[in-house]
Amino acid sequence: MAPIGEVVLIVLAILAFLLLVAGVAVYLLVKVGKKAATKAKQATTRLATHVNAMGPGDAAEVERLRLDLRREVSLTRQAIDQAHGRGWHLGDLPRLMADLSSQAEVHDGQLGMYAQQRRMSPYVDHATLDRLREHQAKLTSMCARIRADLLGDQVHHAATGIDDLHARTELEIESRRPAPDPLDEIDRLYSRERKDLS
Repeated sequence: MAPIGEVVLIVLAILAFLLLVAGVAVYLLVKVGKKAATKAKQATTRLATHVNAMGPGDAAEVERLRLDLRREVSLTRQAIDQAHGRGWHLGDLPRLMADLSSQAEVHDGQLGMYAQQRRMSPYVDHATLDRLREHQAKLTSMCARIRADLLGDQVHHAATGIDDLHARTELEIESRRPAPDPLDEIDRLYSRERKDLS
């Protein structure tokens, strides 16, 4: 009777282990599924924006503004990340970029809402479109200024490195030249002095 109890206990332990593994697998599948659904939704939104930007009219223009803003923010974020990766002093620039990204998302939502309303209704609110264009110009201008400043820093760092490398190259080339023989130098000076006397 004891061996049967042990077998049942082993089978129950194996079943419990398999249930635990199955539970972890289901949890991971649900987590991965949620991430995939989020990524798919973002890709669908981006694709719809690209398709809508190809047409004529105000709605397409607004979609192009959205794409332009996203590109500007992405380029600026990449520039800041590269500068941060190189160890440059950025001050409060990363925090400023976070605020700018947040504001760009709000503006992107406003542009999307305007484009959607414009596609559904033939009536245009030109005052709102003009304000959206102004906000767009300010946001893209800020991104461009940040990138220009970072590029200036990059050129400065590169110039410092190039100047240092140039000086080292000159020293290395000079050190490879044979040192003049002091006796040859004395002979040359003596010959010149004799010529001057004659």
